[in-house]
Formats: sequence, C-alpha cells, structure tokens
Amino acid sequence: MKRIERILLKLIIIQLICLVISQYLLSFPNLSVYLTKIELYEGVTQKAKDVTREVFKDIGK
Repeated sequence: MKRIERILLKLIIIQLICLVISQYLLSFPNLSVYLTKIELYEGVTQKAKDVTREVFKDIGK
C-alpha cells in the first residue's frame, strides 16, 4: 500500500508542476495565442451582432 501511495504522490506533484508551468505560460498574451484556441470555440472573437444573427437564423428553420 505504501508503494501505491508514493506513486500517487509523485503523480500529483508532477501534475501540480505541469499546471503551474502551463498557467505561467498562458499568462503571457503573446504566447497564449499560439497555445490555446479556446477563444474560437467559445465565440468571444466574434462580434455580438454576428452571434445574434446566427441565433435568429437558426430560429427561423
């Protein structure tokens, strides 16, 4: 049981280090453009009128 606990603790520490490094890299706006595409999936890059038109276009079907 101790062996499994040590392995789990090591995995948690490695995951925490990766999380901190990734959050640090994403804090730079110039780098975040290349690292993430979430803005495209969330639709925050579109203007509000475009989103409204898309919604009304789908309602008419």
